[in-house]
Formats: sequence, C-alpha cells, structure tokens
Amino acid sequence: MTQSREIHLVRRPVGTPVATDFDTIQIPIAPPAAGEVQVRNLWMAIDPAMRGRMSDAKSYVPPFALDAPMEGPAIGEVIASNDPAFAPGDLVFSRLGWREIFNAPASALQLRDKTALPSQAWLCFAGMPGLTAYAGLVRVATLKAGDVVFVSAASGAVGSIACQIARNMGCKVIGSAGGPDKTAFLRDILKVDAAIDYKAEPSLTKALAREVKAIGATGIDVYFDNVGGDHLQAALALANNFARFAICGMISQYNVTGAPTVPRNLTMLMTKRIRMEGYIALDHMDLETEMVEQMTAWNVAGQMASAETVYDGIDKALDAFNGLFTGANIGRTMVKLS
Repeated sequence: MTQSREIHLVRRPVGTPVATDFDTIQIPIAPPAAGEVQVRNLWMAIDPAMRGRMSDAKSYVPPFALDAPMEGPAIGEVIASNDPAFAPGDLVFSRLGWREIFNAPASALQLRDKTALPSQAWLCFAGMPGLTAYAGLVRVATLKAGDVVFVSAASGAVGSIACQIARNMGCKVIGSAGGPDKTAFLRDILKVDAAIDYKAEPSLTKALAREVKAIGATGIDVYFDNVGGDHLQAALALANNFARFAICGMISQYNVTGAPTVPRNLTMLMTKRIRMEGYIALDHMDLETEMVEQMTAWNVAGQMASAETVYDGIDKALDAFNGLFTGANIGRTMVKLS
C-alpha cells in the first residue's frame, strides 16, 4: 500500500496553539474503492479560520474532530481513480488538506483547469480568498468606482486580493500591515495609494487620518475588516456618512482568552449611518463563476499579483499555521506537498 502522512488534532488548544496539540501520523493508503478517487496533494492552504475549528464551540462549520486528520483547502493530482468522472493526471480541489495522499468519494472533489492558471492560483486569487474578497467588496460593501477603501491585514491572503480588486475597480486604497517589508509590498507590488505600518504607529486612528488627508480624501467609504479591535475603531472614526463595512475576519481576537477588545466608538455606527455586515464566503458561492472569470481576466492583463508565502513539506505545516499569528506571512500561506 501507498504510505501517507497526515496531521491530527489531539488536544483542543487554550489560547495560542502549541506543538503538543497536534501529532503527525503515518498511515497506509489502500487502492481506491468503487466510486473513490486517490489524490496526491500538491498544495495545501493555511487559514486563520482554522483556529476556530480547533475549539469545541458552535460556529458556521463543525469543529475538527480529535484524533483525526484536520481539514483545509488543497489542490491535488489524481493518481488513481475508480470513478468515471476522474482520470489520473486531473487537477482537483478538495477540503482534504493536512495530508499527503488520500482516498475520497468523487463528490468530495472538484475539477480545476490545468491550463488557465498556475495550480496554486486555485487556492489564492481564483479560490476561496478571491471569492471572500470579491463577495465582501462587490456584494456586501457594494463597491463603486471612486470609493476610498481601507483594508486591514492588507498584505494577507484575502486583504492583498481585496486591495487589488478595489484598485482595479477604480477606487483609492489605503492598506494597513505590520512592518516595513509588508508596507513596501503594499506600495510596490499591490500599488495601493497609501500604506500604514500599524506596528510603528502610536495611534492607528491618527495614522489613518493622516493618510486619508494625504490622498486628498475626507474619509473612507468602505472598510474591509480582517482584524477588528483598534483597526475597526480607527475605521469608525474616519468613516464618511453612509460608509459600508464588510466584516471578513477579526484575527486580533482569535487567540484571546480574556475579554475581547471592543471599539470604544461604536455609537458612530448610528451617528454616521454606517452599514456594517459580517459575512461568510460560503454564503456567496453563486458568485464563484463570475469571480473566476474576472480574476482570470485581470491576471491575463497583469493586474492581479498572486502573493504567497510557501513552506516546503507537511512537516512545516504547523510552522505555517503559527506564522499567521506572528505576522510571518505575506499573501496566502501555503504548504507545498509534492
């Protein structure tokens, strides 16, 4: 039988996950049974939302089971098939990352075009991060040309795509990230109009006010939130009347064990008539085809950079995950498995 390695959650983390919360298991993989397909993962993506699934708390997706392989987005190649819809060599998307080789029913796999885009792009701007950014801006925030858009965690997987979508749709973009390398990436690669190094600013609100003025604006029309906390507070302070906030994530709160950090100026939601909406990309799957077509067109035109931080081998998967919370990543964090 073929041998594979997979990472199991063996204990639910309290606060920041530690190595002893996980275990790497080697298992044999039998030939695929009737209706099954055997896949060798080429790439797996690492998401901050995986931290929520490590806790046994009610959410929009069930928690990871203990003593079982974790799950996450992955792109793989079919190496054996016992289902007529798939053939060896096919490129497939699944949510069965955190393992090298696996058997799965055909219904758990989705074919992807091997020629239109690089294989890892299906985990980046043409995958769930792309849909998350696209749905948040186009549908939730009703983005329109001329808007001033503030993006937090702008150098991350979703934030970096949100910056480019807003730029490509004729908006002015202010991005926030931590450290000079990341703000240089925002300016030089993503071509934002202004970049804030939040780690170097004693007051994020004052920094955002400074950059809004520098680009000739009076405030922000759209806030794309990946962070929460002081970023949300700054966005509320600088929002124009009738601004639209798309709440994609709040990574600053994911490992908090005490009271969460809550903006002190929430009354501005009322006085400025701000529309703030939290959302989950899975509720907007009807936009997927439209999103892929638009992202592919922008990529062909040289208007969509695929930002990636790549770790090599499943042994580095936990380092990749921890890097999300220490600021080690630029763009999509991925593990190359082949």
